[in-house]
Amino acid sequence: MTTSLPGPGVARVHGAVLTGIHAEIIEVQATVAVGAPGFAIIGVPGDGTCQMRDRVRAAVLNSGLAWPSGGVSVSLGSSSLFRRGCGLDLPIAVAVLAAAGTVPAGPATGRVFAAELGLDGRLRPVRGIVPVLTAAAAGGHVTGVIAPQNTPEAAMLPGTTIVPSQSLGQVAAWLRGEHLARVAFPPPPGDAPEPVQHSYPGLAALGVSPVVRQVLEVSAAGGHHLWLTGPREADVPALAAGLVVTLLPDLTGQEAAEVTAIYSAAGLLGPGRARIRRPPLRVPDHRATIAAVTGGGAGLQPGEAALAHGGVLCLDDAPGFERAVLRTLAQPLGGGEIVLARGGAIARFPARFILVTGMRPCPCGADDGCTCTPLQTRRYRDRVTGPLGAWIPLRAAVDRPGRTHVPGGQPGQDTDALSAATAWATGCPGRRGGATATSRATSWPAPIPPPATGRPSSTTPSTSG
Repeated sequence: MTTSLPGPGVARVHGAVLTGIHAEIIEVQATVAVGAPGFAIIGVPGDGTCQMRDRVRAAVLNSGLAWPSGGVSVSLGSSSLFRRGCGLDLPIAVAVLAAAGTVPAGPATGRVFAAELGLDGRLRPVRGIVPVLTAAAAGGHVTGVIAPQNTPEAAMLPGTTIVPSQSLGQVAAWLRGEHLARVAFPPPPGDAPEPVQHSYPGLAALGVSPVVRQVLEVSAAGGHHLWLTGPREADVPALAAGLVVTLLPDLTGQEAAEVTAIYSAAGLLGPGRARIRRPPLRVPDHRATIAAVTGGGAGLQPGEAALAHGGVLCLDDAPGFERAVLRTLAQPLGGGEIVLARGGAIARFPARFILVTGMRPCPCGADDGCTCTPLQTRRYRDRVTGPLGAWIPLRAAVDRPGRTHVPGGQPGQDTDALSAATAWATGCPGRRGGATATSRATSWPAPIPPPATGRPSSTTPSTSG
């Protein structure tokens, strides 16, 4: 947003930087000095300056706009702030054009610019547009200039005025008053396609024992973590999906806003998606790294734990995961959030979910002809029965096959009955996220000991405390 021209050839424009799922509105300053041509950007660590500089200059020239003949300097504020992604391309370009007098400063007042620029001047979408526009509205900036591909996400924010522009040339024309592509979106038209793997059926289509079904109901009603032990053929992810599809209620208003912001920051809200209202299901592969599960990488992106916020995180064959990954999951189980620190930036992701861990009775997982020794079985189970196992109060044995139709069953009535059985508990105040660090540590303090033979002897759920 170009707010003022404090001196000759100086312009101020507002953009946004994203750290985790939290956006911060920053001021981008640009000045054009008389002298030798040059282009310097201050406040971007590493080699991001060169890439951003090249994109912005090429986009301006290929849009048919004049590039200033003097020395161009752009400041993004404190260099200690973590600059994520390419969303600063557009505010930098607008600041340079305003400082050079190519576009007027006044019409951009009260706006936030957030888009990447292609070399041809086209606006490209950026991740995290939901938290960016939320932070902009909180700061009094009710209008956002974004790429058209980001408009479905922006449409879910009522009261926000969006200017979707195809190119930098259109933005410049709009600032000159030649074209005002202002679109005020109404409230969200509908819910998003939910991040649940719809190929899984509900519990009514799964052949599970009454005890396992009861354990799933208790897990859903109280938000308790669950440990399922069974052979290779036992479909633990299908049971976790049944827990999400059949038993868990819709997300609360705050949870829906948090989950939508997380998926927006991860770039997983595609065209046509609005606010997410159903609990998500995440089933990472056992080869997933710490960064993939807890988050990190370029721009501190959310990992599987944060993407499962408000829903279920399923670790099938949990002992197959790296020990470091399992130990790291103790943080969200205890505190309900993931805290990442990279390059002077700290990102916090909400991560309150139900953990469903699947494990075989022994490393081979064979029903017949098992050759695993007691020592191998104990080492296999000890990978989970450490700090992570202390947070799992419920356990049950599941039989194969994990997915069968119940003979003579009526799926509709069965689903309704299961939902009604947990409706009263899930509707209690504080149910979702209520079984947090304090309550779990008080009610279920003991880790689950490995059986003497390495195999479960019954399907009766076991609890302690």
